[in-house]
Amino acid sequence: MNNMAIGIDLGTSYSCVGVWQNGRVEIIANDQGNRTTPSYVAFTNTGILIGEAAKNQASMNPHNTVFNVHRLIGRSFNDQDVQSNMKHMPFNVINRNDKPVINVNYKGKSINFTPEEILSMILVKMKETAEAFLTAQVKNAVITVPACFNNFQRHAIRDAGLIAGLNVLRIIIGPTAAAIAYGLDKKAPEERIVLIFDLGGGTCNVSLLTIEEGITEVKSVAGDINLGGEDFDNRLVNHLVNEFERKFKKDITPNAHSIRRLRTTCERVKRTLSISTRASIEIDSLFEGIDFYTSLTRASFEELNQDLFCSTMELIERVLRDAEIGKSQVHEIVLVGCSTYIPKIQKMICEFFNGKELNKSINPAESAACGASIQAAILSGDTSVETQDLLLLDVAPLSLGFGNAGGVMTRIIKRNTSIPTKKFEFCSTQFDNQPDVEIQVYEGERVRTKDNNLLGTLKLSGILLASKGVPQIEITFDIESNGILVVSAVDKTIGISNKITITGQLSKEEIERMVFKAEKYHAERKQHAQKIEAQISLELYTNNLLNVVQNFDNIRNELHDAAQKSITWLDNNQEAREDEYEQKQKSLESIVDQIMNTLYKINITL
Repeated sequence: MNNMAIGIDLGTSYSCVGVWQNGRVEIIANDQGNRTTPSYVAFTNTGILIGEAAKNQASMNPHNTVFNVHRLIGRSFNDQDVQSNMKHMPFNVINRNDKPVINVNYKGKSINFTPEEILSMILVKMKETAEAFLTAQVKNAVITVPACFNNFQRHAIRDAGLIAGLNVLRIIIGPTAAAIAYGLDKKAPEERIVLIFDLGGGTCNVSLLTIEEGITEVKSVAGDINLGGEDFDNRLVNHLVNEFERKFKKDITPNAHSIRRLRTTCERVKRTLSISTRASIEIDSLFEGIDFYTSLTRASFEELNQDLFCSTMELIERVLRDAEIGKSQVHEIVLVGCSTYIPKIQKMICEFFNGKELNKSINPAESAACGASIQAAILSGDTSVETQDLLLLDVAPLSLGFGNAGGVMTRIIKRNTSIPTKKFEFCSTQFDNQPDVEIQVYEGERVRTKDNNLLGTLKLSGILLASKGVPQIEITFDIESNGILVVSAVDKTIGISNKITITGQLSKEEIERMVFKAEKYHAERKQHAQKIEAQISLELYTNNLLNVVQNFDNIRNELHDAAQKSITWLDNNQEAREDEYEQKQKSLESIVDQIMNTLYKINITL
């Protein structure tokens, strides 16, 4: 059990955990009996809530209930997308060293948490769910991320895993994980081209891949972290806010409690419109005692989100273009993510592929966790027949390179290059007798370095002093199978070298501090849970005791009736035979035994 590894689909809206057992994946239900858990964390005056408990109280505690953290993690506070997403977040996001940090009120104190710390709490919940099922400690995990996550964001998820006490074996993108699950029982000898369309609560991800004899090779990926079910909800919320203002001349947007109630209703309406053409909206006392009743048609919902729906098609076009594959060459289109239930989305994809039937054979909510669990089993040494021939060949989601003197990015590894990979390029000095070179490592698709992500800087000192352009500096980019990037530089003339491993935005010291902090809050949460358990136990005991007391009168009456009937029989049967007296006593004893057994069972439940 020590080598047991789990697969976690760490979703923007919901998370799911599974494990490979007895030749199959077991998706593990949480303590509420649900196989998916809301990616919500709430801070209250008594403790920290995670999952259903957090989401269920969101409307009463909107400023301290945190969700959609994927849209903050690994980003700059001033990032345009971060600023846009903050408008839909009722909790407080503040700027700390140009990083978004979540500020909440916990037990009467104002406390800051990084996005990594929030996601680590959700990972702890997934870890606990698995450990309760396996009755063993779990240390190893494979975790999914959106396809569009850059290097910093992927490292941030890895850091969240470390803070949660997990050894992250691999970070894989959601649709690729789903492809592993899809391809598990499809080991046909001929190559099949499969498109995985993953539209979840927070992101839209598309992977194009080939499956042949158990080998899953990713050809291209594309994604948008600001395109998912939450964005469809936002459109509905804005529409209903405007309708409320037209009807009642009141703006409810400053009231976080009302907006949260409206958002919860919009989530329900969205799901209803996937199976019905009209949905009713009834919210009592939504704002200032005003009841809000209205309805929405499926056609209106589709019109509100038409541009977003079209954006999902652009991602499909991009992966086909990048892989240089025509849509007629695609054998299967597999739908993943709960937002793919939307009929308009299905219709648009079907029409794009000229009426080709869509594959809905895998569970859209669980497929990524299923694939992650299979990958976790393989990486932890599982040798079962079902997994022994499976191999995943992933790709680099974004181009990698370094900046040159003109501020232009020199690409070393192009996006959608299969990994692991190792590529190099030569550069030289820019002026005579230059003693060192500074290599800035970038990630992105833009021409100018200033428009891409700076990942790190490598300095090579003590190079050959010569005229500019003479020294030959070989720069090597090496991406390992786990996605870790190592950049090295060597002066080919005199042999000196240096290298850096690209890491996340958190330092080792910061991670250690967050681990200590997480252990403290985990202990508090465990203590609070034990207190609640003791409280519930006392309540049950007390209620059972009241039931026993109430049953005493019934039992006394039953015993009295049995005795009274026996006395009456004696009075009327003074000349009965011996065996009749014995039979009557046995009958009375049987009745008494039944009544006393009932009393005994009641006492046992105490």
